Parts: sequence; C-alpha cells; structure tokens
Amino acid sequence: MTKFPIGVMTDSFRTDFKTAVEKAAKMGAKGVQTYCTRGEFSPEQITNDKKKELVSILNANGMKFSAICGDLGEGFTDPEKNKVNVEKSKRIMELALDMDCNIVTTHIGTVPNDKNAEQYKIMQEACFTLAEFADSMHAHFAVETGPEPALVLKEFLDSLHSNGVAVNLDPANLVMLVADDPVQAVYTLKDYIVHTHAKDGVQVSPATATEGVKYEELPLGTGGVPFPKYLEALSEVGYKGFLTVERECGDTPEKDIKAAVDYLKNLTEKA
Repeated sequence: MTKFPIGVMTDSFRTDFKTAVEKAAKMGAKGVQTYCTRGEFSPEQITNDKKKELVSILNANGMKFSAICGDLGEGFTDPEKNKVNVEKSKRIMELALDMDCNIVTTHIGTVPNDKNAEQYKIMQEACFTLAEFADSMHAHFAVETGPEPALVLKEFLDSLHSNGVAVNLDPANLVMLVADDPVQAVYTLKDYIVHTHAKDGVQVSPATATEGVKYEELPLGTGGVPFPKYLEALSEVGYKGFLTVERECGDTPEKDIKAAVDYLKNLTEKA
C-alpha cells in the first residue's frame, strides 16, 4: 500500500492558523488545508505579507498546503450568483498558487441525474469556465464528493473534457449522504482524484433519527467507511496525494484528529 502523506484541516482544530499547524506537525502530518473564502484569508482581504507569513509558518514546521478550501457554500446552480462566485473562485485559485498550492476544493451543488435538466446545463457552464481557468494555471478545482453518487459525478466531469475541474474524494460524504460505496467510487473517479478527505460517518436510520438528522459524522475508523479497502483502492489506482483529516463536529476535535492521524499511519505502516 502507498504510504500517503497525511494532512489536517486547520479549521478542525478551532484555533488560530499557527497553533493549528504546530499541533498538526507534532502529530506527524505533512500538510494542512485551510479555508480562504472569508475573513483575513479571503482573496479580498489577504495581503502579500500575510501570504508569505502563512507559507513561512508551514515551512518552519516542514509542511505545505495539501489544498486550499474555496467552498463558497452555494455551489454553482444559480446563473446570477455564478457570475460572482466563478470570479471569486478564480481569485481563490490565484491566491492558492501564490502560496505554492495548485488545488482548490469546492462544492458545486448537486449534479442532477437528468443530463437535460436546466440545472445540469447551468452547472456545466460554470464548470467549463472554471476548468478552462484551472487548465491555464496547471491547477485544479477539486469537487468534493457526496451530494450525488460517484457515477453521476464522473459522467458530469467527463462532459467537461478537462481535469481542471477534478475530485476531492470524501468517502464519508458518499456513505452519509447517498449510501454510495466509497471503495467503488475510487475506481469510478480514478482519473479525476487529486485530493482526499479522511473522514468517517454513517447514515442514521429514519426510525432512530431525531429532528430530521439523517447522518452522523464519527471518529475515523468507527463509521461506515472501510478504510483498509479504501486505501488499498487508492493505491491500486495510483493515487499518491494527501489524506487530509477533517473533523467537523465533536467535543474533542484535537483528540479525534490525533486518533485519526495515528489510525491512518497504522494502516499504511502495517501494509
């Protein structure tokens, strides 16, 4: 099995960037992913000095950006909002490249099953533009898996005839949101995977769900993602990029992140 570099989402620590990087480095992570959509790290506010500072902090800890998170929270399903969000996504890509990172992860909205649906065409148009821009930069906008099955996403990406819009494979989202097999998803999406999230979770039975909750994110190795088989699949398709730990909930994020990093290390070292 490939010994994948491990990354961590800095926001999962719920602390400042420098502290998060230092904590991740002590755990043995080699990279981090950071949101650059709002606040002082957004393309509207970040200064050249701040970009240099972030890279310097990473370098001092022997790390790099595994990816930049450019998720604007709306996707690309509204043609009017797309005019703004596509341009902002381009600025986030430029920002990422200034910090020696060529992958920006994002959500594009739910791809319809019907290729003739108006929403499908709207999303295609936005993604054509993003793909062309990313290709010109030798970079990737990486669509996070989950809102639709892997095969639906693959067929959508095939229609773009580009790797400028690629895939950030989040196996837990596939399990939690659409009950899709994350192992098979690796083989389905193999030509597009440029980044992955290491996250786990389960769907919640309607009989036991409370207040409309349909899924639950869980600590790595305790949910529905068969990580040994999943990592074997990534090895088989030749993926060599990051496994970036993401923990979006829970009362002890630092403890859960460390457990996740140790779990991933143990799996790859055993193999």
